[in-house]
Amino acid sequence: MRKQRIEYDSPVDALVAIAKRLSVYEGRYHMASEEFYNRFSKGQSEDSEDFVEWANDYQHYIAIRREIEAHLQHVA
Repeated sequence: MRKQRIEYDSPVDALVAIAKRLSVYEGRYHMASEEFYNRFSKGQSEDSEDFVEWANDYQHYIAIRREIEAHLQHVA
């Protein structure tokens, strides 16, 4: 499967888009993304395509959130 690269106008736009994707996974699997990621990284979840993508989205979400927080600290 070929992945499509999506570019956003700002980190906030990217964060919102990823948060929406995370929400879909959370609804589908009845679990918060943080809880899922903790289980997944400990090997307590299968390596299905959905779970790998969910884990990648969650890592991306955390990275962007940290980037935004760091930028806000420099502005304040």
